Amino acid sequence: MRIFLRILLAAALSVSLAESSVAAPRKRQKTVQRSARSVKPSSPVQSRYRRSPYVGAVSVDADTGRILFAGNIDTPAYPASVTKLMTAFLVLDDVKAGRLSLADQVVASPTKTRRDVHLRQPSAIGLKPGQSVSVDAMLKAIMVKSANDAAVFLAEKCSGSMEAFVARMNEKARSLGMTSTRFYNPNGLPPYKRSQTDNFNVSTCRDLAIMARALIRTHPEILKYTSLKVCELELPIQGSVRFVNHNNVMVKDKLKVINPDGSEAADGLKTGYIDAGGSSVVITGKRGDKRAIVVVLGSNSAAERDDVAREKLGDALDALSF
Repeated sequence: MRIFLRILLAAALSVSLAESSVAAPRKRQKTVQRSARSVKPSSPVQSRYRRSPYVGAVSVDADTGRILFAGNIDTPAYPASVTKLMTAFLVLDDVKAGRLSLADQVVASPTKTRRDVHLRQPSAIGLKPGQSVSVDAMLKAIMVKSANDAAVFLAEKCSGSMEAFVARMNEKARSLGMTSTRFYNPNGLPPYKRSQTDNFNVSTCRDLAIMARALIRTHPEILKYTSLKVCELELPIQGSVRFVNHNNVMVKDKLKVINPDGSEAADGLKTGYIDAGGSSVVITGKRGDKRAIVVVLGSNSAAERDDVAREKLGDALDALSF
């Protein structure tokens, strides 16, 4: 009997050990799978529209349009808030034609959809519906603060609706010969994710250099706005608010291009940034009677953009001065 019990006990122990040996690998495999899911592979931020040091860059003689440096100048990129230069172009067109005055009040419209909310953030002057400031103040807001809501309000003031204004932007681009440019909004924000018709504003260095040349020649007063390193605006709720320009080559001492006579070369235009398209700038500067325009699109960082813009602006002015 004892022998029989020992045999049964040995058999039970054998089965238990066998089950343990089968179950153990399953447990280890499950642990490995869970660990693999928790490790996220690292990848660079760079993409087709955002690269190091840039997607494209160009420098031109502002007077003649002669290209002084070219790097991928016809490669599409996302201009982001550089878009606001075209918005200002059309506003100043309307002022010049007498359809608008710099003293006219621009009234903030209410938001009706989530897309409306999206297109007024995150950089904004924060007007409430029905509040207003002048056209002149709105231009300062879009050029210095890079206020997205102000760009929408100006578009509605000029054309009745943002959609009608964007149609004018694209018509203007075609008339200037900007063959690779398409606008979908007046401020350069990425498309609202639930929209079936929105897309990214897209352009090239060549096209933006064409636009900047035409803007400066047609409306030299644009430099009055884009050369402001800081500005103060009187807003209905906040009162006096001070804004600092995002154009680091113009604002930061260590990045300034200094002319032989000690004057600062850079005197205006516009930066831009969105995650998908990186950092961009259209910058202009003057040495004596010579003016250069530099476009840098799609840098992976603001620091790279600023370094390239500073270098190319200095080189361009050196070349024009000989």
